[in-house]
Amino acid sequence: QVQLVESGGDSVQAGGSLRLSCAASGSIFSINVMGWYRQAPGKQRELVARITSDGSTNYADSVKDRVTISRDSAKDTVYLQLNSLKPEDTAVYYCRAQGGGSYWGKGTLVTVSA
Repeated sequence: QVQLVESGGDSVQAGGSLRLSCAASGSIFSINVMGWYRQAPGKQRELVARITSDGSTNYADSVKDRVTISRDSAKDTVYLQLNSLKPEDTAVYYCRAQGGGSYWGKGTLVTVSA
């Protein structure tokens, strides 16, 4: 089992920045991929970015110029840096771990006002 706890969500104005954190615990040795997803009201959950165990990254086209995913292996934590935030970035952001199963955190809310 892997436990994931997200933090860093906040209410910001358009153009602002946030850094989200996802702390992993439990059977973290089994994790191959860590990712950030988001779900806006009335919409399906979508991939924002992910990072593999060898450091390869993937980004959604809608955010790739404004978002950076990174990890601190020593802290078992993955980060999502969000820049130039737009109102359409408003969503609950979820962390996901894959490897030996699929695990989700409970999410952290990002609200961007115009």
